Amino acid sequence: MEKKLFIQTEETPNPTTLKFLPGRDVMGAAPPADFPNAESAKASPLAETLFKVPQVSSVFLGSDFITITKSEDDWQQLKPLLLTALMDFFLTGLPVINQTLSATDGAADDEGAEGDSEIVSTIKQLLDTRVRPAVAQDGGDIVFHGYEEGVVSLTMRGACAGCPSSTATLKHGIENLLKHFIPEITEVRATEG
Repeated sequence: MEKKLFIQTEETPNPTTLKFLPGRDVMGAAPPADFPNAESAKASPLAETLFKVPQVSSVFLGSDFITITKSEDDWQQLKPLLLTALMDFFLTGLPVINQTLSATDGAADDEGAEGDSEIVSTIKQLLDTRVRPAVAQDGGDIVFHGYEEGVVSLTMRGACAGCPSSTATLKHGIENLLKHFIPEITEVRATEG
């Protein structure tokens, strides 16, 4: 008996990005994967399938969601094509990520590296426990890139990349949160992935 797949969609704060919830694990416990263009999608049969739709400009794979950014057209025309592509893909049983290729676009921070200072460890912990769950709700992710002389460097991914409200999120939300817990922080800056 064929298992039915019901995929829900949610709008994100970014009008060019839609969040798809297939009701099953996508990346599961593995780090999220960001595919900013079709060339980068070689590591993921799922991302490659989605990039076959010409209007898809980027794909982000989260634990249990897929965020797709479009380059043109309206969602009313595009959504049925993407839902069909997703359903067809999940019925094939192919892996979301090829195990032979390492997903180099996973979280770029070296989780709990032994050389991390106390401040960097605290930043990473706050991002993982307070920030990541919130941005995942909007179909995105945030990657820590570094801390130097009071400045924290982060990259927004998925729906958060290019979102009109991402600067406000970064400056007013994340910067204020980090400054509250770590007074040494003076600024949070967005960097390109």
